[in-house]
Amino acid sequence: MLGLRYVKFEPSQYILKFRNGKVVSEGAGLSFYYYAPKTSIVAVPMESAEVPFIFEEVTADFQTVTVQGQITYRIADHKKIAEVLNYTLDMKGNGYSSEDPKKLSQRIINIVRVLTKKSIEDVTLKEAIKSSQLLAHNIKKEIMANEEIGFLGIEILGLLILSVLPNKETARALEAQTREEILKSADEAIYVRRNAAIDQERRVKENEFNTEIAVENKKRLVRETQLEAERAVQQKKNQQKEEQMDFETALEEKRKDYISLTVENVKAEADGKAYELAAVMKVLEGIRPEVIQSLANIGMQPSKLIAIAFQELAEKAGQIGQLNISPDLLRELMKDGQH
Repeated sequence: MLGLRYVKFEPSQYILKFRNGKVVSEGAGLSFYYYAPKTSIVAVPMESAEVPFIFEEVTADFQTVTVQGQITYRIADHKKIAEVLNYTLDMKGNGYSSEDPKKLSQRIINIVRVLTKKSIEDVTLKEAIKSSQLLAHNIKKEIMANEEIGFLGIEILGLLILSVLPNKETARALEAQTREEILKSADEAIYVRRNAAIDQERRVKENEFNTEIAVENKKRLVRETQLEAERAVQQKKNQQKEEQMDFETALEEKRKDYISLTVENVKAEADGKAYELAAVMKVLEGIRPEVIQSLANIGMQPSKLIAIAFQELAEKAGQIGQLNISPDLLRELMKDGQH
């Protein structure tokens, strides 16, 4: 029959079959025959779509940044979007009969741009560069609550901000500033390291100096101990010397006392003998010498008596003519002399 056709759709397409303005069948991945003059077919894609975007915005400090990202969405309410946008297929097999399906992605990107502009205007350049994740979180939260998105029946699956970049001149300035800060930090690190090295060297020198002081103190203590010992030995020697001198002095005093006593004893003995002799001489006064000589010879040895006799003979030799002495007498005198 003229105008009767057969069509088969993919499971990722939600199909609405209209006849005379009414939905006669609907579902995903349908296949059916239809009469072209009286039938309209609406095919709404069910799969998710990833749409990249890139645009320039101005931060709160009037710096231009380039925001690059990607949004992922899918059509959640197929009937609702079919009421708003024209997803009717061209019955000639040339795709959709209108440009609305192609404009959906741009409409979503426009909403993202508006929300991105709003967020970027509230932060400075450095904050915008550092807050890509926070920016994506805030935009996603706001776009999911957006009325137009809800009106279209769109479900936002994800939104990523891949980069927030300043222009080349600003980037070079930031790089220079950052480079200077890094160099400054490096200089400060070198300064800190040098100070640490100097402080460490100072501590080492202080330790060495303290060690030298401790060694010198030990040496001083050893010297003081040695001097103290030598002083004690010297004191002991001096004490012993003093004791020796005291002993010698005492001994000398005793010796002097002994000599004095001996002298006194000798003197007393001499005085006694003189007194005795004086008494004897007093007794012998008036006695003839011959009598005294005779008394002295009493008890004398014969040899001494003979010697005295010879002495008297010698004194009277002028009166004696001749004297004969026998050999026996001389022999006896010689024996007595040897004894």
